[in-house]
Amino acid sequence: MSSVNVAVVGVGAVGEEMLRVLRQRRFPVNRLKVLARSAREISVDGETYEVEECTPDAFEGIDIALFAGTEGEKGAAATFAPEAIRRGAVVIDNGNDFRLQPNVPLVVPECNAADVERHEGLIANPNCSTIQMVVALKPLHDAAHVKRVVVTSYQAVSGGGRSAIRELENQVRTWSRDEAIGAPEAHPVQIAFNVIPQIGGFGEDGYTSEERKLVQETHKILHDDTIAVTPTTVRVPVLNGHSEAIYIETERRLTAREAAEILSRAPGIRVVDDLESDRRPYPTALDADGQDATFVGRIREDLFVPNGLSMWVVADNLRKGAATNAVQIAEELVRRGLVGERARALAHA
Repeated sequence: MSSVNVAVVGVGAVGEEMLRVLRQRRFPVNRLKVLARSAREISVDGETYEVEECTPDAFEGIDIALFAGTEGEKGAAATFAPEAIRRGAVVIDNGNDFRLQPNVPLVVPECNAADVERHEGLIANPNCSTIQMVVALKPLHDAAHVKRVVVTSYQAVSGGGRSAIRELENQVRTWSRDEAIGAPEAHPVQIAFNVIPQIGGFGEDGYTSEERKLVQETHKILHDDTIAVTPTTVRVPVLNGHSEAIYIETERRLTAREAAEILSRAPGIRVVDDLESDRRPYPTALDADGQDATFVGRIREDLFVPNGLSMWVVADNLRKGAATNAVQIAEELVRRGLVGERARALAHA
């Protein structure tokens, strides 16, 4: 792949992970800029990065701008994406500001890589919980057409950013000293030794914003709004790695063995589901931590519904759920020649 000039915007948990993934995947970076609200120096895995203040002019000469974003907040892309695009960059935004806009592709490369072809300077990275779910759904949908999905997510605190991570750690330390845990700030209630059936704000229908993302984003990515998705999202006291219990009903019956074989051949998936093995026959959030794959296990047929299947899906929400997926989109852009002069011509069309 040709080398390109890259900007990473944001140096929180996702921004740092983007820097890590770019290096680990040997993305063809010619020149790298790290941008944030204020200039400073940061270190990631022993590598020192000079952080520049994010301004419109900072995007001059940039081919791909990766915006780290923060779930539930207005991201920097809302302010700076138009400026970056005007200067010829392709923006890949991890935030929630543009995902459902009709002219913005919402991309998981294992599912709908070709959608990058219709970008108008901006591509959205889906929500972390959506990404791992559709990676597991897509091959089964292609094989047997998924009609219904019932999903419960068990989401790590890293999905709420550094403040949420620190709050869990501080509450555990406080508890270990046999002291009273104070009022929470990053979570609606105490997260240590607890599970919270709320991520995001509630709508009039009783579903949270995180739950609505699972519905709307799945429809957009899989190009099928007939799939009935019933979600429940839960925050759990896990530092990193989201887990999902997913139940599906398909038009054509799939046995558990068939589903496992289909998933084992699919890109980006690692099946861990062998009850006869001496090793643990299912994946956990700790197994996914630091990994780019989506892990699938506990694949089993419904006891009462002929075309029903259940499975357990885990992934690193900071990597595949955010940084890695964004870098994979960037790789797809470079592979297809959709950056550089072609992007600049589009910006000035």
